Amino acid sequence: MSGGFLAVDSGGSGLRVVVGRARDGGDGGDGAEGLARRSSREPVRTGERGIDPAHLLAQVLPMARALSAETGVDRLGTVVVGAAGLATLGDALRAELPGALARELGARTVALVADAVTAYVGALGPRAGAVVAAGTGLIATGTDLVRWRRADGWGHLLGDCGGGAWIGRAGLEAALRAHDGRLGGSPPLLARAEERFGPVAGLPGRLYPRTDRPAVLASFAPDVAACAADDPVAADVLRAAARHMADSAAAVCPPGGEPRVAVTGGLLKLGDPLVVPLEEALAKRLPHARRTAAEGDPLRGSVRIATDLAAGSLPLPGDDRMLWVTTVPGGR
Repeated sequence: MSGGFLAVDSGGSGLRVVVGRARDGGDGGDGAEGLARRSSREPVRTGERGIDPAHLLAQVLPMARALSAETGVDRLGTVVVGAAGLATLGDALRAELPGALARELGARTVALVADAVTAYVGALGPRAGAVVAAGTGLIATGTDLVRWRRADGWGHLLGDCGGGAWIGRAGLEAALRAHDGRLGGSPPLLARAEERFGPVAGLPGRLYPRTDRPAVLASFAPDVAACAADDPVAADVLRAAARHMADSAAAVCPPGGEPRVAVTGGLLKLGDPLVVPLEEALAKRLPHARRTAAEGDPLRGSVRIATDLAAGSLPLPGDDRMLWVTTVPGGR
């Protein structure tokens, strides 16, 4: 055995934790066995210092100890924390988490990883290519195994083009155009919007004060997809979303060789109205790339990084903001 590990996936809907052992050598998979997992639906708080280390530890440590007892893995020498917002909100985590994990769990090697990178590794493993993570928001990540590149992920006000909130907002705009009698309006989307949200004249007052605006906007994306077969306006929204997604993939995909391209995330549940134009857009923008299905999710990516680190070999480029690895003095 190469030792025990703890892998964490912390996102907007909560966090998931896995404890296991890394196998010596490798089989092309995640190199792990004896896995056990727990989860929490409470997202880690952010504040003036960014992601709150104390709140993350308050959730992770009890789960890690319980899983260690359950699996018999009493030495968690490697810890990988994949966290949403790490690139811009992770300074406090980088400053405090390694020492705390060494004291509390005996961690020797700690990796703090952006959720875009765990999504990438979960989807493609340690291969050159590009991954579009499409849910409420949207971000594309790519690597040539020398450096990381990212595109979009700027949030629903400034970007996330083609993501669920973007699709929902575009659909609601078309509904309001129909309400006003402006060109580009969609009566079917207007009917759907009023069915979901009530009279659209009151929509700004109900939407703008909410702190969960991206999720509310994204909740209308399935309605856009449901209308697409018979409504050209809704179909155009999804075609535009597909083009945005392909543009982001093209911005990060290695230009040479035969890189792999995968799309992951809940937005794919919209089905053919989005997936068909997306496949067309990817083929047009990235003719040299090999389109492949995602192998797994961000938690699988955290586990894969943890097992590679525990085995002493991580075939991925380091990056202070995207994939930061440190050896902690005093870890067991």
